[in-house]
Amino acid sequence: MIWVIGIGGSLGAAVRFVVGYLVSKGTRKENVFPLGTWIVNITGSFLLGLITQLHFSNDISEWLWFFGGVGFCGAYTTFSTFGTETITLIESNKINTAAIYVATSILVGIISATIGFYI
Repeated sequence: MIWVIGIGGSLGAAVRFVVGYLVSKGTRKENVFPLGTWIVNITGSFLLGLITQLHFSNDISEWLWFFGGVGFCGAYTTFSTFGTETITLIESNKINTAAIYVATSILVGIISATIGFYI
């Protein structure tokens, strides 16, 4: 199973990079809101909610859970980048933006995962 997780993780990391790059492509590095990471984490929360429900209801095989839920979603979403971007916003004295980023990431992420779970 470790290879299935690794392949899923490799694909998740690559897709995360591409999505983050495409979303952030037109914005400057010093732009106030890290939209690329936000979009990745929200869509990843939705997808993981969906895959988790499929796993709990035995609608997908164990290997697909490991590939998609553990591997792909685990590498696609990114808590470390979220944390680093939050600290960078705070250090740049963009406290309000950091607070909005944290609050919306958590709230919309949970809502997205819930919607995915109940679809």
